[in-house]
Amino acid sequence: MKLLGNPLDFFLAFLSGIFISFTPCIYPLLPITAGIIGATSFGARRKGFIISLIYVSGMAITYSFLGLIASLTGKLFGAVSTHPLTYFVVGVIVVFFGLVMLDIFNLRLPTFAKSPRQEKGNYISTFFLGLTSGLIVSPCLTPVLGTILTYLITRKNILYGMFLLFSFAYGMGLSLILIGSFSSLLLSLPKPGQWMLYVKRICALVLVIMGAYFIISGIKKM
Repeated sequence: MKLLGNPLDFFLAFLSGIFISFTPCIYPLLPITAGIIGATSFGARRKGFIISLIYVSGMAITYSFLGLIASLTGKLFGAVSTHPLTYFVVGVIVVFFGLVMLDIFNLRLPTFAKSPRQEKGNYISTFFLGLTSGLIVSPCLTPVLGTILTYLITRKNILYGMFLLFSFAYGMGLSLILIGSFSSLLLSLPKPGQWMLYVKRICALVLVIMGAYFIISGIKKM
């Protein structure tokens, strides 16, 4: 089994994760999350880094598992995943996710897991909190994550799918790791405001463009 794919894909996934962390659904929660896991203890930079890294690693493992499932789905369906109609359907789904992110459609998904009881600074409970946090959906995260998973169905490469989601998770958790390592950053973070909506709209526009690309590709292959 080979890790096929352009290395740029993993960088873009990582960059997408960073971008998503500045959306209205996630950015305001960064200080709260850091406080919950005990990553903002002033004067304890090393422990803050380790705690936040463990949390993000737990989340990344959950996302990698989702990537595994998506890749296995494509592999099981074989030729179906490369059929022109599949590309067309994937494109429609991605465009829909983009419109959801623009608040044109309302997508409500259940939360699959509740966060376990958290003891600040406890490595094991922090890890399990990260694992379950990967299953907690949000209006901003779901469209992007759903788009990546839908795309992976067309790739049929298990390692590629796992590492793509792993990269995305670490991109999304980078700001949390930085806050955990340098607690003073909390004081210099930009205040939540209108700029977060612009970030969200840019992400939505990217999804719509990606969806249109898949739709056009599917039509050309027919």
